[in-house]
Amino acid sequence: MSKNVVVVGAQWGDEGKGKIVDWLTESVQGVVRFNGGHNAGHTLVINGKKTILRLIPSGIMHPHVKCYIGNGAVVSPQALLAELDELERHGVDAEDRIFVSGHCPLILPYHVALDHAREASLGDRKIGTTGRGIGPAYEDKVARRAIHVNDLLDPELFAEKVRRNCELINFMLVNYYKAEPVNSEEIIENILKLAPRIVNKICDVSCTLNEAMAKGDQFLFEGAQGTMLDIDHGTYPFVTSSNTVAGSAASGAGVGPQKLNYVLGITKVYCTRVGEGPFPTELFDEVGETLRTRGNEVGAVTGRPRRCGWFDGAALRRSVEWNGLSGLAVMKLDVLDGLETVRLGVGYEYKGQKLDVMPVGADALYQCTPIYEDFPGWTESTFGVTRWEDLPENARRYLNRLSEVAGCPIAVISTGPDRSQTILMHNPFN
Repeated sequence: MSKNVVVVGAQWGDEGKGKIVDWLTESVQGVVRFNGGHNAGHTLVINGKKTILRLIPSGIMHPHVKCYIGNGAVVSPQALLAELDELERHGVDAEDRIFVSGHCPLILPYHVALDHAREASLGDRKIGTTGRGIGPAYEDKVARRAIHVNDLLDPELFAEKVRRNCELINFMLVNYYKAEPVNSEEIIENILKLAPRIVNKICDVSCTLNEAMAKGDQFLFEGAQGTMLDIDHGTYPFVTSSNTVAGSAASGAGVGPQKLNYVLGITKVYCTRVGEGPFPTELFDEVGETLRTRGNEVGAVTGRPRRCGWFDGAALRRSVEWNGLSGLAVMKLDVLDGLETVRLGVGYEYKGQKLDVMPVGADALYQCTPIYEDFPGWTESTFGVTRWEDLPENARRYLNRLSEVAGCPIAVISTGPDRSQTILMHNPFN
């Protein structure tokens, strides 16, 4: 009987999902991306060699595995093909192992133009998007004017839809945002040049996955961004434009939820956030800078420095609830090595009350003050440790309390960026 695992970011993204998906891919026949676009950066380090993936699932580094982009994701033709070319330059033949749902909405240049114009108009109230057109593409999907991958099969229909959408987009760009209009004919010409390579990858992802599962094949479902950026549940309006929680794996890939057997939440032993929005445990001192430097906390896609802070247990407890997490993969333990004191957020003070879980929405979270428990640090190095018993006693104590506060068992501990630098407490596929 097949077993399928969903991997989601349990914080604000950038938790290290790429490494864990790559590491678990040895147990599956396929990896499925079910939300987001090329605004997500997944960094893999294999035998010391770094590869950054954005839209293509992290399992692509395994030559036996097929990778699928489900209908819940949005696809930039230029970004997808550029990423395939980049993989080829790294010696990874991925061209015939990538399959794309025909019902994925396309991200087109006018989405990017609108994204930039909107952020510029917001000034100090900007959301902090990556500027890659993700939000406007999802807006078109909800407004029922999206252009899908399948539309590339009919050039005349594709051109007609682009012209119609550009009329609306240009009206907003010129008259509201006072920005330059886009050239619809140029967009049509450039995208149709790429179309033959894209349409070769069109696949009925839902049907393919369900048939393969019936034969006993196992799959990983890879989420993008993090739980706290979910459009419905996150720190709204400082969120992404898709559902990032585990439940969206079912709708974003076209499989029944009963076929998703285990949900693994990825979390760092501290917190980071990119872009704007509330961050209760954020540090502005030397410790925050130490976390940023040691953890190499720079956005894989944007290159922006990440905001860093202590671990937030109240936020993670919410993540456990929203995702129905079966287990945690705790990342970057080695970054805390050598700190005299390690702090762990266990709740908030909010309007004179104590909260054990993160409140919903940005406005309430801005008013929360974290409640901490302090733990003695450890001087021993945890880098590359592969057995629980070999971790320093203080590190084990901290991790046990982290699990207790979150209300979820630890399945995996990462002690370095490489595949091999991992402690397995429980295999999600067992």
